[in-house]
Amino acid sequence: YNQDESSAIIKENTDTSKDTGSKSSKHKEIKEEITLLDTLKVERERGITVKASAASMLYKHPSATNDQGWILLNMVDTPGHADFGVEGVQAQTLSVYDKARALGKQILPALTKIDIPSARPLEVALAVSDLFAFDPDTIMKTSARNRIGVRELLDSVCENIHPPSSLSDDDGTMLRAKVIDSWFEPRRGVVCLVRLLSGILSENDRISIVEPSIDGKGPKVGKDNYSVQELGLVMPDRIRTGKLHIGQMGYVVAGLRDPREARPGSIISLQKTMQTLISNEMELPSSAALTHQSVLYASVHPMEGDGFDEMHAAVNRLALNDTGLEIHQTAGSSNNGGGPFLGPGLRVGFQGLLHVEVFRQRLLDEFDLEAIVTPPKVPYRIRYLESKNYKRPPGAPEEEVIEDLTDWPAQGHRFKVLEPMVDVRILAPMEYAGSIMELTKRKRGIKIQTKPVDEHIWLFTAAMPWADVVTDFHDDLKSTTAGYASFDVSEADPPQQEADLVKVELLLNSEVVDPLAFVCHRDAAQSQARVVCQKLQEVLPRQQFVTVIQAKADGRFIASARIRAYRKDVLTKAGKTVGGGDISRKKKLLQKQKKGKKRQQSTGKVQLSQAAFNSVISRS
Repeated sequence: YNQDESSAIIKENTDTSKDTGSKSSKHKEIKEEITLLDTLKVERERGITVKASAASMLYKHPSATNDQGWILLNMVDTPGHADFGVEGVQAQTLSVYDKARALGKQILPALTKIDIPSARPLEVALAVSDLFAFDPDTIMKTSARNRIGVRELLDSVCENIHPPSSLSDDDGTMLRAKVIDSWFEPRRGVVCLVRLLSGILSENDRISIVEPSIDGKGPKVGKDNYSVQELGLVMPDRIRTGKLHIGQMGYVVAGLRDPREARPGSIISLQKTMQTLISNEMELPSSAALTHQSVLYASVHPMEGDGFDEMHAAVNRLALNDTGLEIHQTAGSSNNGGGPFLGPGLRVGFQGLLHVEVFRQRLLDEFDLEAIVTPPKVPYRIRYLESKNYKRPPGAPEEEVIEDLTDWPAQGHRFKVLEPMVDVRILAPMEYAGSIMELTKRKRGIKIQTKPVDEHIWLFTAAMPWADVVTDFHDDLKSTTAGYASFDVSEADPPQQEADLVKVELLLNSEVVDPLAFVCHRDAAQSQARVVCQKLQEVLPRQQFVTVIQAKADGRFIASARIRAYRKDVLTKAGKTVGGGDISRKKKLLQKQKKGKKRQQSTGKVQLSQAAFNSVISRS
């Protein structure tokens, strides 16, 4: 077959399968079949793509070079970064476009869902042409539901997207297959989606897996080898073919038990030729997927103290189909893991805010497990300075990256803090310009610029601290713009910036609750601490004892609140007043009650809920 692969196609609201309603039972039947590509419940409910879906299809076109006239198209539906419901150009589109350009992909612009009543195809096409310098006449207009422009789009792919080129050292015999995705299935083990870069892969072949060189380090060859049990094409049902040839994309089952053994970007080759592949330094295309690192960290704890083992098993099961999770177990002592309030937990690294939300929802949907997820923290770089009072241990690094706030330098140390920065791009109606500018400045945004996209939409850009974006920027932006804004983030240049930051600790009845701690600018520490204390006062349950909430920064208390205790009427028993008119008897009973509540305050346990941690996320 003539092997053509569709590269990045920039589309607005790409997932046409997520439309609701249909005009006929035939359309409804087709929609249900397409929806099967979104295999997770969270994908179907929220209308987003979490796991990449891929499929190949045979398409008849005059440009085919084989006698049958068929072209094999390999297509991948990649996950989005956020769930936005506004029609038109979205901030996410800019990020996808930049990544495709950076990879050197050819881009075909297309508008989707042009059949809906609110569609503005002409205006959006002009906006796209201005943003990306496309010829407006080349922007295709499509509707999958009504079969508008689909054939024209596929024809354009066949005519404009070149077939995958061969590797520079391809001799026709050396197998190299790039892992696009991998996932776990209970009965089959790990299933890998691969693209053949060179050679032929057949069933019963003995294969090994190698990760290409990253940051100057040599290739990393896996210690195990596997026998290919089954392979074939995904169209979108699996069709077993027994062989895959160069240019084809298909599935491979080889007895792996953990998807992390075949991460996206890894290369599969024959075991018998692996040594030749490495020693001759043959081409191994690298992949950005292998360099992905967690950008957010949060602690995950069970709702019940004895539910850790069940939660740990559930998180490990999720990790089998989500290689972006980075999991570490915490000790659960007072200085690591939540102390007496939360007990043992897991410290989990995430790829972004949406990743955190989807993680929580998948735990609930797939395992019926409610877990407490602490506010996500960003990594900070600490540079230690000379200090007369505190000497660093011999050999201790002058710089370190802190991902857990329990590792924050103690009071008295002299140090500088570098916080991660991101470039934020916001697309919103122009009438909200003033509110967006004010919000951006409040979130310590700098280098703020605006650019009109069309007569209705403006593009706002700024560099902002990643920590301020993580907290409540999304919610504030939606509130400010009545839900009409969308935003996207990317790493800033430079990626870090020095800032005057301070760690704020939260205490309940004089006991530090590490997961509630947060870092903010020193000037805003007191105001944000007061907001958190007030919110905790509202969401924490009332106890039989007084609950004292305090916020502490730089060794001093900067905010506090109290939750009154329940008070039992000890002066009334069986409807009668105890002690009659004897005031000394009444005082004795009240004094006894007071001592009991004081004892409970020192030994009682305050129950923390997810709402308590949400109060730390939103501090404005």
